[in-house]
Amino acid sequence: MKLFITIFLLFSPLTTFANSSVPANRHIAVQGTAEVLAKPDMAQISFEVISFKDKSLDAKRDVDDRVNLLFKGLSKYGVKETDVFASSLLTHNDDDIFNVESGTAINAGYVATRTLKVTLRDIEKVNDFIDFALSVKINEVTNIELMSSKAAQLEAEATQGAIENAIVKASELAKAFGAELGEIYSINSNSNRSSYGYGADSFERIVVTGSKVTRNPFGQGKYLQETITFKSSINVVFDLEIK
Repeated sequence: MKLFITIFLLFSPLTTFANSSVPANRHIAVQGTAEVLAKPDMAQISFEVISFKDKSLDAKRDVDDRVNLLFKGLSKYGVKETDVFASSLLTHNDDDIFNVESGTAINAGYVATRTLKVTLRDIEKVNDFIDFALSVKINEVTNIELMSSKAAQLEAEATQGAIENAIVKASELAKAFGAELGEIYSINSNSNRSSYGYGADSFERIVVTGSKVTRNPFGQGKYLQETITFKSSINVVFDLEIK
């Protein structure tokens, strides 16, 4: 893990900061931000299962069979059933085809769909698990979200980094103007964010149509980005004491 800190400062004796109230006396308002970078060790993969059949029941059964095959292979990848979220199964008419000659609509069949989210606690198995899912005709990989088993700890580290550096920078700025930090007047607008995911801006679905697999032209093991970024920011207002 590597800690990167960025601090934005505002020396403001009479104005407000981040829409918060400030004291009437001399003060300094500081916004501190921090980032903690860590390697992901988990992943959550989202799938969509789709079946087109002439009859609604046949489409439902086809989706059920595929999902059941996926569940049977979970243990090989260290996945428990509790690590899988499966949505309700939905069926509906496919778009009707209009026969111009007869002036009637022809039922094009039925579609059954179900979405799945599988959490892999061993990130090294992502590629193999995707291959397995596609082999049992799970049609689409719709998202890969990178995660850390230490997310709470890393978020806390980012917050602590923002707090400590806000204090340091406020002290340095006050000293530069011949003043000292007084009591804390307010603390607010603390926020935590994390940037997860593989290729968030360019991810394309991996789609199975018949026996053909269409996917991004990545080599094996190219699905993962190197880091997750945990960000924290905090706004603090200090009283100033003039020497």
